[in-house]
Amino acid sequence: MIQEIRISDLGVISQATLPLGPGFSVVTGETGAGKTMVITALGLLLGRRADAGAVRHGSKQAVADATLVLPATSKVLDRAEEAGAIVERFDNEAELIITRTLSAEGRSRASIGGRAAPVGVLVELGEDLIAIHGQTDQMRLKGAATQRASLDKFAGAPLGKLLASYQDVFDRWGQANSELETLTAASRERIREAESLQVALEEIDAVDPQPAEDSNLKNESLKLSNVEALRTSANLAHESLNSEAYDAVSVITLVEAAKHALDQVAADDPEMKSLAERLNEIGILAAEASTDLAAYLSDLDSEGPERLAALEERRADLNRLIRKYAPSVDEVIAWADAARIRLAEIQGDDGRIEALQAETEALKAEVGQLAAKLSKLRAKAAKDLSARVTAELAALAMPDAKFVVEMETLDEPNRFGRDAISMLLQPHAGSTPRPLGKGASGGELSRVMLAIEVVLAAVDPVPTFVFDEVDAGVGGKAAVEIGKRLAMLAKHVQVIVVTHLPQVAAYADRHIRVIKSSNAAAADGAGFTASDVVLLGDNERVRELARMLAGQEDSSTAQAHAEELLSDAQELVSSLS
Repeated sequence: MIQEIRISDLGVISQATLPLGPGFSVVTGETGAGKTMVITALGLLLGRRADAGAVRHGSKQAVADATLVLPATSKVLDRAEEAGAIVERFDNEAELIITRTLSAEGRSRASIGGRAAPVGVLVELGEDLIAIHGQTDQMRLKGAATQRASLDKFAGAPLGKLLASYQDVFDRWGQANSELETLTAASRERIREAESLQVALEEIDAVDPQPAEDSNLKNESLKLSNVEALRTSANLAHESLNSEAYDAVSVITLVEAAKHALDQVAADDPEMKSLAERLNEIGILAAEASTDLAAYLSDLDSEGPERLAALEERRADLNRLIRKYAPSVDEVIAWADAARIRLAEIQGDDGRIEALQAETEALKAEVGQLAAKLSKLRAKAAKDLSARVTAELAALAMPDAKFVVEMETLDEPNRFGRDAISMLLQPHAGSTPRPLGKGASGGELSRVMLAIEVVLAAVDPVPTFVFDEVDAGVGGKAAVEIGKRLAMLAKHVQVIVVTHLPQVAAYADRHIRVIKSSNAAAADGAGFTASDVVLLGDNERVRELARMLAGQEDSSTAQAHAEELLSDAQELVSSLS
């Protein structure tokens, strides 16, 4: 419930406070006084789009804020606290302040519970706080999607739960269909890619490259290309170590002789013993080097031109793979590994297509079954809603009118089922039901909308309903009936109405008047227009009703009529308690 609204520099309103409360509050005033600014302020607080033109001329910014009193268990409070709001909690209630600031440059800020918050959070909270209805909302009521949503809302939780299950299956069906179409459409490309990968892998497997093989073969090829020089050098080194050549004694023989000479005196001097040991190590190393050189020469003898030719042929095979697939043998091997995985994926697509075909058929069948259940629940709700709204219309001085919710089956299901919902009005007996807005006048449409809202409020109410001149085009007895229905609705929820009809205003629990004042002949030539908001007492209320009735608030006759209207209306309101 909105306890109070404060407006600053919005439109023609400089500073105003609207003291509201439970029940039925009405806002009246002369045309152009600024009644619409009350609705504009509420729209700002609900996160609606801000228009910089609404900022009062000469002001830097407009501010609207409201104090809300909600049950301590309200989910609105939980969402507000998630956004960082400070919430004042009492025993069974909590107080929440929301604010919206609009600069003259068009920038907008919002705060919830004293903390800055995204405007989108106001939108979320507003969905569970306030329902605003005006002439533009009547236009939206004509939309097929809005009419279906209204019927689903009336059907309640069972349909909502079923619709959620249906949409989950419908979405999965759509995803499976999309994947199936993608795989099927790309089948030719996949076949060509698979053939290309298969040829490449067969070529690579025929060569069977090994890790680092290209660099190893390069080194071996370089060795064999210089085999004679290597043989000469190795042979000379071997002979120098192990045999006599060029009339010289071998290194091993000389080392052995030197060692033998030192062994004779090693016991007499530790230094000599150390030198003898070092010569022994030299002898061992020289013998090992001689053996290795002999083995090296033996290998060179066994690797002739045939081996070199084989190496070059192998290197040519590897280089062909490197030119085609990757800069090195190791990268060719890595490319082949990735290609095998991709080939397996492509070859597995055929199985995936079969699985998807089976899955889409199963999901399609499930969508059909759930859609049929949705249709059954909607048909029951449509019959009930039609009867209830028709009864409400009879109470709103439309006794011959009939409200009809019509259902047609769509050719293909969509995300909301297979039902096309149409809300029709038969304004008079014997007439053909026609879509809302085509078969109803402005006044009739206002009453239809109010009737629908009254019925929906019984199953899923929001704390506050705001009606902005929804009684336009209505007068006389019909206006009285609208006033009664608003009073009845106000026994369950908070109702705020902007109206120009005294028959409606008389039923309110509190009457707020917007008063315009102006000074077009100011000394500086600028002039000004301003509006104030006043909560009327009993006497002021009679004068305002007299003004609304006859335009003569000082007329005793008009005041007498106003007193009678107010007395009768308030007597009926008391009887509703």
